[in-house]
Formats: sequence, C-alpha cells, structure tokens
Amino acid sequence: MAQSATTNTLATVPETRRPRTERRDAWWLENWPFVIVMSVFAIYTTWRALAGDYYWTDPYLSPFYSPLIDPQHHWLPRVISPAVLILWGPLGFRMTCYYYRKAYYRGFFVDPPACAVGEKKSSGYCGETSFPYILQNVHRYFFVIALVFLAFLWYDAIRAFFFPNGIGLGVGTVAMLVNIILLTGYTFGCHSFRHLAGGRLDCFSCSAAAVTRHGAWRGVTRLNEHHMFWAWVSMISVALTDLYIRLVAAGTIKDIRLL
Repeated sequence: MAQSATTNTLATVPETRRPRTERRDAWWLENWPFVIVMSVFAIYTTWRALAGDYYWTDPYLSPFYSPLIDPQHHWLPRVISPAVLILWGPLGFRMTCYYYRKAYYRGFFVDPPACAVGEKKSSGYCGETSFPYILQNVHRYFFVIALVFLAFLWYDAIRAFFFPNGIGLGVGTVAMLVNIILLTGYTFGCHSFRHLAGGRLDCFSCSAAAVTRHGAWRGVTRLNEHHMFWAWVSMISVALTDLYIRLVAAGTIKDIRLL
C-alpha cells in the first residue's frame, strides 16, 4: 500500500515541476564555444560582404568574393558589394548543414538544449516537419550549389601560384590551398553526399555499379565521421584566408614569398 501511495503521489506532480534532466555536469557550457565562434564569424562575414573592398591582390582572391562578379560595377550599383551576389550559396549550404543545425539549435535556440535534457515544450514538438524548419530539406540542393563554388575556389587556389613575375609560392598561396582542402573535406563529408553515394541500395555487391558506389560511400563515410571537425576548421580557415588577403591588399602587411 505504501508503494502504491508513493506512485500515485508522483503521478500527480505537474509535468512542469519534474526535473528536466538528471545530468549533474555543466552541460550548458558545451554550447558556448560554438555560440562565440559562430557569432564572431557571422559578424566578420557580414562586415566583409558589405564592405566590398580589399578582396583582390594579384594573384590572390578572397574566398568571400569568388567567383568575382562585376567588380567594376558596370551593372551592379556601387552600394552593393559583389560578395552579396555569391555568399548566399556557401552560407546556405552551411546553415542547412546537419551538424550546424544541431549546433545552433542547441546554442542559439536552446531547443533541444543538449543530450538527455528535456525540451522546452512539453507538447507539440514536430521537429523539422513544419514551417520554417521544413525548409532545411533544401540542404541537398545547396550541396550541388556548393560544388560549383568549390570548383571556382580550386581554380583560385591554383591561380595563386601564378604571380605577375612568374610561378611562385607565397604565404597567401599556402593559405588558399589549405583553405580549399579543408572546404573540400567539409563538402564531400556532407550527409547528403553520403546518401547520394550509397543511399537506397539494398545490395552493395550485386553489380559493378553497386560495388563502385559502395567504395564511394565508404570514402565519404570516413569524412562524414569527422564532419564536425571539417565544419569547424573550414569555417575558421575561410575567414582567416580572407583576413590575410585583405591585409595584404590594403597594404597593412606584405605577402611573404616562399619560392
């Protein structure tokens, strides 16, 4: 009887008064690094996109302005930076990325706050099946768009070896090359690409095409297992590469020729 009474008493406790989690660690701190870094990145990117200056110094082109569209403002109003025309693609790819969605849902929306921590809403949760979150499904299309930008950035990285006085190697060249390698690792580790490579296959050994797709799927999986790493380092590298090129273009620092 005592056990039954206790059970009945607990059952009458309002849902809002029950503990939201049994975790005793400082789980709320794990979101702060992302919030800080992402906020700094967003502020810096917005400033650079709207500034519209110091994005080119031969042979370096800022990744925020690649591909460079109408730099002389023949048809684009001078108050509009060329970067505004192209940043929607890379940013759209990142903002709909599975890792970033998890990170900013937790960090900025605090919903869900963390693993094994209750939702803010006790009812009515529908995930990403309603507006506006259902728009996150366009990530698979942004992946295709990201491939186009990736091709331009590879061209820019190769172009960075060709100086006005001949082929060479500078610090800017290294920065652009490292940046595009990190961006490539991030892009090709995408969950959508992993699905394209090996999704919807019931048998990986039933045909030569299936065997090839299985090999591609395994390669993408290796990148995907470290998708968070690629997301962090590529985001930081693209900002640092732009910053370096801006400082060189503005004459604040001088590019160091290594070869």
